[in-house]
Amino acid sequence: MSCGARHVSCEVRKGKICCLAITLLLITQWFDPEPTSKGLFFARELLKRGFDVEVVTGFPNYPGGKMYPGYRIRSIQREVIDGVRVTRLPLYPSHDRSKIGRVLNYLSFSASVVIYGLLFAERPGVIYAYHPPLTVAMSAAVIRIFRRSKLLCDIQDLWPDTLRATGMVRSALLLRCVGWFCRLSYWLADKLVVQSPGFAEALVNRGAPKEKVEVILNWANEAEIDLISAELCKEPVLVSNRFVVLFAGNMGPAQALGSVIEAARLLHDSGDQVEFRFLGSGLELPSLKSLGEQFKLDNVSFVPPVPMCEVASHLAAADALLVHLKRDELFEITIPSKTQAYLLAGRPIIMAARGDAAEIVSRSGGGLIVEPEDALAIACAVRELIQLGECGRLAMARAGQNFYADELSAEVGISKFARVLRDLSRS
Repeated sequence: MSCGARHVSCEVRKGKICCLAITLLLITQWFDPEPTSKGLFFARELLKRGFDVEVVTGFPNYPGGKMYPGYRIRSIQREVIDGVRVTRLPLYPSHDRSKIGRVLNYLSFSASVVIYGLLFAERPGVIYAYHPPLTVAMSAAVIRIFRRSKLLCDIQDLWPDTLRATGMVRSALLLRCVGWFCRLSYWLADKLVVQSPGFAEALVNRGAPKEKVEVILNWANEAEIDLISAELCKEPVLVSNRFVVLFAGNMGPAQALGSVIEAARLLHDSGDQVEFRFLGSGLELPSLKSLGEQFKLDNVSFVPPVPMCEVASHLAAADALLVHLKRDELFEITIPSKTQAYLLAGRPIIMAARGDAAEIVSRSGGGLIVEPEDALAIACAVRELIQLGECGRLAMARAGQNFYADELSAEVGISKFARVLRDLSRS
């Protein structure tokens, strides 16, 4: 029996016991050093649990669409990061408003994955595909068919709904075509893991067999955010004498952050000592800056993206953390990954979203729920947190941390993934 078998098994050979790891091909278009919820930490934890992991990804260019320093497009690049084998494949770097550029970005990586997976990769026992984009799931399905492996699709975005909600695709015909390919990928996959109960219900309603679908809630990048204790950082990177509300992450159409700027305007005009701080980048960043300048707001600041290892300090420097999503049916069943990070970080949360994400924060006791795209409601929530006082906010934050540890931690989530992957390898 040779290394690379599909099952973890033991066999006696000439008096010796030979144990084999499950070979896992982890396909994701985005991987460290790019910001991603299922990156190096996830791969490293699966490696610790006995999987022989090979990550197949692109050359890092997200979210700016520009190559990261130290990288350039090649036909293939292999590296080992913390014991994890990483294979980088060529793609067309793009992540701007150009729909053609975005399509080329997705399709070029998908083509590279198919070629590599069929001709060069070791035959995997199980394939893990991170979705979005849909093209990753489809390329993984092609490999599954020809290599006779099992396929798990981790569905973090519900297509074509996301394309419609963000305005990336407006053609009804094209959206129907994307929907057809989504249903095809559900049929070809052996297991569908989703990030929320609402996603699970939606997939079943679209024809996915109920027994194929499993909910595994996301977790935070604990390796980085663990820098924050009950006291949080002793030396935060930014200091303000105002009450700081931080939004960290992508600033795109889905986040609808114009309402947050309007909330900043209301608090500015009423003389409240509040600062709204935006950490990150995205398609809407220029328009948000322009809006702040138009209103002449001195209580709005923008911080460029920082490595994950520095995000904890920014979270620690805030008095409250903000989640905001566009008012849309899709986002009622979406749980933004920052929700888990904020709970772990130990700061009160203002959850300006409906549905599953709001339900998590409500159950945790770790924050306040407000209507999305309602500037007045956001401003009132900020004032309510200020009036709670430091002790009240600390109690709220501790409740959120305890809930995270019990129900959302990486140990809980990755153990579920490991179980599902092992079950697939044995089926």
